Amino acid sequence: MSTPRPQTLGQLRESGWRSRPVKDEIRTNAAARIAAGRPLLPGILGFEDTVLPQLENALLAGHDVILLGERGQAKTRIIRSLVELLDEWAPVVAGSEINDDPFAPVSRHARDLVGAEGDNTPITWVGRASRFGEKLATPDTSIADLIGEVDPIRVAEGRYLSDELTLHYGLVPRTNRGIFAINELPDLAERIQVGLLNVLEERDVQVRGYKVRLPLDVFLVASANPEDYTNRGRIITPLKDRFGAQVRTHYPLDIETELAIVRQEWQSPAVPGVRVEVPDHMAEIVASITHEARRHPNVNQRSGVSVRLSVANYETMVANAVRRALRLGEADAAPRVSDLGALASSTIGKVEIETLDDTDGGAVMERVTRTAVVDVFRRRCQGLDYKELLGAFEAGSVVHVGDDAPSADYLRVVHDLPALRATVASLAGSETPAAVASAVELVLEGLHLTRRLNKDAVGGRATYRSRV
Repeated sequence: MSTPRPQTLGQLRESGWRSRPVKDEIRTNAAARIAAGRPLLPGILGFEDTVLPQLENALLAGHDVILLGERGQAKTRIIRSLVELLDEWAPVVAGSEINDDPFAPVSRHARDLVGAEGDNTPITWVGRASRFGEKLATPDTSIADLIGEVDPIRVAEGRYLSDELTLHYGLVPRTNRGIFAINELPDLAERIQVGLLNVLEERDVQVRGYKVRLPLDVFLVASANPEDYTNRGRIITPLKDRFGAQVRTHYPLDIETELAIVRQEWQSPAVPGVRVEVPDHMAEIVASITHEARRHPNVNQRSGVSVRLSVANYETMVANAVRRALRLGEADAAPRVSDLGALASSTIGKVEIETLDDTDGGAVMERVTRTAVVDVFRRRCQGLDYKELLGAFEAGSVVHVGDDAPSADYLRVVHDLPALRATVASLAGSETPAAVASAVELVLEGLHLTRRLNKDAVGGRATYRSRV
């Protein structure tokens, strides 16, 4: 049975509890994870050798941090994960709006209560989640939002304007002894950014019209897009100078990491009567589409191509396969190459296309998709001999496929073209008709894109035939 937590200042003193600055708290807990070989921030993938070492240095140095990177680079997730480096519970003076340390109260309410009650001062315990504050910077954010302002209701109750108790604390003081995060910092008006200078350097806040300074204990972390892309605003030089560390994030450097993130974020749809299976080659195509878009000359690289594109495309691809299974009454659903046409809806709005001619975004993404498919085909089917299969097509074989074709049709294709069997078996991963259908489409599309088969496509259906 756990020991009850102290409920008064005297009990807290007798327990031997010692207060420590929030950065010391984070440093100690981060150091313990590093020494134990545990991940500093579980669930953050692809940054093990790049971003996380820099972040670990910043935390051990006690620096406030700004994370700089394009959209979809896990900046917000990193920030929110930092909460786990706080102690699970922390004592505060009962009734305090700013998490006053019982041993070093700073607000008027807490100072008066400790002065009047002494060791009988009641205390409460707050969890680590309550010591985290977050604000999305917008142009209309005010000093009152961040720092505080006079509360007219308290004035109307009869208090004088000079009374410190008339203050309504903003988000920063309310996160005292915790972590305060500002997302998209450049969007904060420059005159409001000035209000954060004291928080970062002198570690206090000053409220307009009052001779009151609150020495705060706050770890400040912010996120921003690169300034060459974010034209809506900038971070003023004095504020940027006060952050101890600037950590540059990035997109996954390889397809394997991209896939690991997608699978971490994806939840298989619970559709009664349908089992979902995603062949490895189809998952790899989705990740490859995103990687190809990140280097395509007609895609705006300053705005970035987020990992969210991979996640959304993966979900849409699976949804289209499930929809087909439901319409056809099939028990198994596996995405196919013909399902990739459905990704237009999940791609629009996530990729910014830049062209000097009449090429539209759909044509650009179609080229990107074809490149991704042929790359995966070459990786997955490298070294395989297709002479016998191509010979069957030259002899007159024709294959019809489509995003609404039953899986049984593809089993007949494999039966009629024995040369397909070995390749399909290596790609399918299972013997379900849905997986076989997916493998057949990859082989046929790959042979078409490498100019060994002709393809006639109308809508979601296609016919493969010999080029001879």
